[in-house]
Amino acid sequence: MRSPVQMTARYPLRPWSGRRWRSAFAILLTLPLLACSTSHSTTRFVSQLAPLQLGNQLVAVEEVENRAPTPDMLALNEEMREFVQRYTGDIHHDRERLMMLHRAIRGSATLGMQYDAQAQGTAQEVFHRGSANCLSYATLFVALAREAGLNADYQWLEVRPQWTRQGERVMVRRHVNVVIRLPRNERFMVDINPLPSRDIAGSAEIRDVDAQALYHSNIAMEALAEGDTEQAWLQGVRALQLSPRLAHLWVNLGVIYRSNGQHEEAERSYLYALQLAPGERSAMNNLVVLYGMEGRTDERNYWEQRVEKYRAANPYYHAWLGDQSAADEDWQQAVRFYKRAVSLSPQESQLLYALAQSHAQLGESEIALVYLQRAIDFATARSEIAGYQLQLNTLQREQLAGTY
Repeated sequence: MRSPVQMTARYPLRPWSGRRWRSAFAILLTLPLLACSTSHSTTRFVSQLAPLQLGNQLVAVEEVENRAPTPDMLALNEEMREFVQRYTGDIHHDRERLMMLHRAIRGSATLGMQYDAQAQGTAQEVFHRGSANCLSYATLFVALAREAGLNADYQWLEVRPQWTRQGERVMVRRHVNVVIRLPRNERFMVDINPLPSRDIAGSAEIRDVDAQALYHSNIAMEALAEGDTEQAWLQGVRALQLSPRLAHLWVNLGVIYRSNGQHEEAERSYLYALQLAPGERSAMNNLVVLYGMEGRTDERNYWEQRVEKYRAANPYYHAWLGDQSAADEDWQQAVRFYKRAVSLSPQESQLLYALAQSHAQLGESEIALVYLQRAIDFATARSEIAGYQLQLNTLQREQLAGTY
């Protein structure tokens, strides 16, 4: 049986605490990374992008590759090879070699790698700096693991959406880690800053070139935040040259164009993102903003309706509303929202768990036990199953004692 295992510690489930058992169902979003092959038409579309207009200056697509070169992200130097040999060279079993490599990278007495959300870079840069964000750590680990003879690839995790209190905006977060495949169908996930399992809505392996594109995209967004539009555009276009079928990269480029006042190019980028991924909420939201800025009311209303349609069909939106009700201790309302979420995704263990907790808070222990058992039945992570079983056992004891 295939059993994904988190190498680093997961966050524990909160213990059952009677009627004060609060919601722990935090939800975020990562935009999907489409690991598709590049089509000729998409590549041609990138080459035909409008230049960036900076006053009287035009920055053309033809300049991008020279001005935003892609480093060899996975290249190792001799010191890194010696590191791998020192800690794994005498180990012949793949699992033991993986465990030793992981300890050597994270151990305070060895490499002592630390998490830093701003720490970008190649494998060599990360190795010598000693700090990394999720993407740069994945780059380091993939490079070292492959040197150690392990089957390692990048993996993106789809993170659940988080809306604003009013529900009209979505907070965006992307997360990348490493998947190691060992013999006998074993899979291990390696992560410098692991997400709680409750926040993960899906996963997929991505190509090395997609990781390179994400590297450029991160630099682009940082440059835009710092007001360097030219660098943002160069890096954003370079990301698309590498992975033109990643829909969210087109959204990012649209944001850069819009910030530079090139609204027609921004609109074209958002619409193209929606051709690649029709459910791309960020592209829809950006169209709403763009059309609002331009006073194009009919088009703005159309995309607002599309956003509402996709939001209403998203189980995590209703779960998020349930979270808000749970935070306000309005458990009747929470039950209604979580039930709607479960109806849209009936095998999602975390949704079933959240619904169970709401019924428990209302003193409806029999119903809570039913949903807890369903959560156990559909859960896949061992830590989740153990946590749910603990809650179920606790509720059963309280029910027998007549204290719930």
